Amino acid sequence: MAVFEKREKNTVYFNIELNSENFEKAVNQAYLKNRSRFNIPGFRKGKAPKMIIDQYYGEDFFYEEAINSLLPDAYEEAIKELNLEPVDTPHVDIDEIKKGEPIAVNIHVDVKPEVKLGNYESIELEKVEYNVTDEMVESELKNAQEMNGRIIDAGDREVQNGDLLTIDYAGFVGEEQFEGGTAEKQELEIGSNKFIPGFEEQLIGKKKGEEVEVKVTFPEEYHAEDLQGKDATFKVTIHEIKTRELPELDDEFAKDVSEFDTLEEYKNDIKAKLEETYKKQEKIDLENRVVDKVVESAEVDIPEGMINSQVENEISEFEYRIRMQGLDLNKYLELTGSDIEGLKEQVRPMAEKRVKADLVLEAIGNAENIEVTDEDIDAELEKLAEQYNQENKDKFIADMKKGDLNFLKAGITNSKVIDLLISKVKFN
Repeated sequence: MAVFEKREKNTVYFNIELNSENFEKAVNQAYLKNRSRFNIPGFRKGKAPKMIIDQYYGEDFFYEEAINSLLPDAYEEAIKELNLEPVDTPHVDIDEIKKGEPIAVNIHVDVKPEVKLGNYESIELEKVEYNVTDEMVESELKNAQEMNGRIIDAGDREVQNGDLLTIDYAGFVGEEQFEGGTAEKQELEIGSNKFIPGFEEQLIGKKKGEEVEVKVTFPEEYHAEDLQGKDATFKVTIHEIKTRELPELDDEFAKDVSEFDTLEEYKNDIKAKLEETYKKQEKIDLENRVVDKVVESAEVDIPEGMINSQVENEISEFEYRIRMQGLDLNKYLELTGSDIEGLKEQVRPMAEKRVKADLVLEAIGNAENIEVTDEDIDAELEKLAEQYNQENKDKFIADMKKGDLNFLKAGITNSKVIDLLISKVKFN
């Protein structure tokens, strides 16, 4: 039986008792499990009675393992009985153990905080709409044209903006050539701004085979500290000048790059897809603004354990994203000159914001009696099966239902709460 003691902010203090008979059984089980390790004079290894081991190592030798075997179930039962939602690892203190007497265990643990909601019934926001313009369509069309262009030799003409060059270069500060400033057969697109400011522009108007001296000043925040703010000269040799030959924007182009027969149909399709994309973005932005508004007006004292846990989640998600790009976390930290503690501090504000948002949305869900039905869960699992391209959709859904669906229910609840909040918005 659990006995509630007190609550201080988000920390709950309570006591439980471990039955003395169960404890004695657990001590004996610990002895049976570990006796093969003991080599005591006068006994074959693993055959010494418990009382002999107690004499050698103390009567309390097996107490810790016995407590550890009993405490998890007793703790789970206690938090159910007291209706607590722990958000961190409990702190446990055990009174002196006396033979034949119940064992008193004192526990304190951080629990989910109470949320004081602001006025979420009346939300005022500025109406923001994303409208697709002709310029946006033309820009997409231009991108498709460039993607389908051919790279051809530019002949003997001078370098122009947009050309693709193959160059050798060597960099000097004064008379001294500096490390990392040399390359051969380097490809460079003029206008890409991938080189130091001023470098690419000085190659415009030059010809193939020409040797050019390019004078630049390194930025004050350049990654190589020994070059920051310094004047440098690059000796550049131009080997090749190539250009993109772009296809004509006509009906034939539309047939080549799309399912449409005319350029007009293709442009209409581009516009429709852009409108669909921007409508989705418009909805996401509105959802974010609504959540920010209700979170801003709410009051909640978040336990450090919840924030720390979310920080770890943010780091794991970040690590997964960069791994998908072929970069390992340690390598990323090395390249950015950071460490894991610095990264944690960097993501901490976002982690705290997410925790608060989840707590506030959950509190609104409870206040509005929002429920998640079996139909809601089935619909969400259907979406997940499609998202992850599951061939055997029924098996995927059945397997998911065998696991813990609390994360799924929380996501559905949040979505329902956000929809409810949006329905209450008054636009300026």
